[in-house]
Amino acid sequence: MQGMKNPFLVGEKIYLRPLERDGAPTLLPWVNDPDVIANLIMYTPKNLQSELEFIERAYKSDTEIILGIALKADDKLIGTTGLHRIDWKNRNCLFGILIGDKTEWGKGYGAETTHLMVSYAFETLGMHRVWLHVYEYNHRGIRAYEKAGFVREGVLRQARYHNGEFYDVIVMGLLRSEWEARRHTTL
Repeated sequence: MQGMKNPFLVGEKIYLRPLERDGAPTLLPWVNDPDVIANLIMYTPKNLQSELEFIERAYKSDTEIILGIALKADDKLIGTTGLHRIDWKNRNCLFGILIGDKTEWGKGYGAETTHLMVSYAFETLGMHRVWLHVYEYNHRGIRAYEKAGFVREGVLRQARYHNGEFYDVIVMGLLRSEWEARRHTTL
């Protein structure tokens, strides 16, 4: 499609591309927005320099793959996603996603991104397991991950402190065999 900048993984409505330094100013308001970061590990304020360093670090790492989520229609950057803590020996990695542009929430872009990244992890990287942590109050996230095939594996009891209270962290995972079985039934 015309207008896509350096597409890496292409879906129906979105595509995933490497983050460039010029994307840092777009990311900055997201990572300082309490609504956006409520479901992320981060909790300290970020400045432009920290976002530039985040982008630089990502491309020097062999255990991180971080991509921008952009709309195919107008090339607008709406979030980031990544495979983190890639364990090449044990063939597993942590999946993460952030739809930073709140006007784009609830439009299915997260589900499409999750599908693209999980497929990439299994098909291209040869992963055996993709896992994630989700906070118990992130009901929308939990539903989306379950819909994508992730299974609840355990609970880290009261491991998240947020707005003066402790919450459980749910560990979810998806095995290659589960992903393949789902893929064959949904095609």
